[in-house]
Amino acid sequence: MPSVRKTLLLNPPSFENFDGGAGSRWPATREIESYWYPVWLAYPAGMLPGSRLLDASPHKISWAQTVQIARDYDFVVLFTSTVGFPKDVKLIREMKERKPDLKVAFVGPPVQTQPGESLANEEIDFIVRGEFDHAVVEFAQGKPLQEIRGASYRQDGRVVHNPDRPQLHTEELDHLPFATEVYQRDLTIENYNVPFLLHPFVSFYTTRGCPAQCTFCLWPQTLSGHAWRVRSVGNVAEEVRQAVQLFPQAKEFFFDDDTFNIRKDRMLEISAKFKPLKFRWSCTARAHSDYETLAAMAGAGARLFIVGFESGDPQILKNIKKGATIEMAREFVKNCKKVGIKIHGDFIIGLPGETKETIQRTIDFARELDCETIQVSLAHAYPGTELYQYAAQNNFLAGEALTDSGGHQLPHLRYPGLSREEMMSGVNRFYDAYYFRPRVAWRIVRDALWDSHERKRLYHEAVAFLHLRADRWKWARKAPEKRPILPVPAIDSASGPAANE
Repeated sequence: MPSVRKTLLLNPPSFENFDGGAGSRWPATREIESYWYPVWLAYPAGMLPGSRLLDASPHKISWAQTVQIARDYDFVVLFTSTVGFPKDVKLIREMKERKPDLKVAFVGPPVQTQPGESLANEEIDFIVRGEFDHAVVEFAQGKPLQEIRGASYRQDGRVVHNPDRPQLHTEELDHLPFATEVYQRDLTIENYNVPFLLHPFVSFYTTRGCPAQCTFCLWPQTLSGHAWRVRSVGNVAEEVRQAVQLFPQAKEFFFDDDTFNIRKDRMLEISAKFKPLKFRWSCTARAHSDYETLAAMAGAGARLFIVGFESGDPQILKNIKKGATIEMAREFVKNCKKVGIKIHGDFIIGLPGETKETIQRTIDFARELDCETIQVSLAHAYPGTELYQYAAQNNFLAGEALTDSGGHQLPHLRYPGLSREEMMSGVNRFYDAYYFRPRVAWRIVRDALWDSHERKRLYHEAVAFLHLRADRWKWARKAPEKRPILPVPAIDSASGPAANE
């Protein structure tokens, strides 16, 4: 058996302020720096002795430095994104010029949806479709490509797709290494910032997959799948217990599952396990949990939920197969306020069925819910999603480019009777109508009054947001023929917009 290949698990450098693919579900350049943890890469990194998890962008590791680092390794696993793929290919081309015998695998949604097209780039030795944890470990350990399930590669001038690898089932998830141990070895947690989370924070997954059928959501339709698989509550609690000791400076932990709170019995059991640990945490959530569950979660340290409400129009929610209603959202928010859990609400403009009237309906709905903070995004149809298929079939794509040359999202969809300009204007009006209310402004400032670190963050975010707001309104006032293409704002912020989450 050959010796284990020394492996670099890479979230590559790309555009300035680019939040890349390995942790960000919607990779884009952020006007306010915002980085999610590269959780997917942490698992194989934890299984391979001598490996390194390199998350270039948040650690300010340049292109040249990354190429130099790669010379010390035999095998690179690069998590690519739809936006970053062309730059990632150029990066590994340069790596191989310096070290011709370097082996490179690409993983992530774009190579999964287009494996054959991806392998037209000869610099890529192979790609892995779907969950890649064990496939890349097997290759590093010397297993022939022909025997690795889920791998696609070139052989004798043609592309070979090995049989699919079954998704990891619930029992197998408990046998994966703890992502947080790899963070402690290879990452600096202070470099990760998401403005509506406390800083510094640590995030990881307790489940994989999402049974929801939302047509726009990238990961369940490409990488993680719709089958919901859970780690045991004891296994999750053990990672938390250890991580609290590894990272005493962390102000909160974030459970970045596709959806954390799907099942009531699990939430009650997790809350019972978390309560004695006395730590603060936040999570993704759907508007499904009842008052009893929310009260238990609050009592166990839950501080904030990220909830995708998407739209205030019932028909649009049906169009995107959201599986939630306006009435459910109202009841959920009311109960969260009762138990003291804050909500960061996500809304999307430009989903199928959008009109000027539905945009206003969503603005009014958001004001009624009155979440602590919000994000407003323009809908983007990523290849591999049902929304992309729908938009392509109905000629609603306003061009194939998802971003400009700087990695900023571009207005991507258009509908009869609703232009891209009107959707962008809707984003502007949404933010102004929501945030320029005295009680909302006071709520944001109040939380920073007694914390100098949070005051500093708030100041920088507010300045960036106001500059961006001025640029958007300046653009909107220009005559249509004189408007440049304005990137979609991508700010994961308590005071500004973000990519669709």
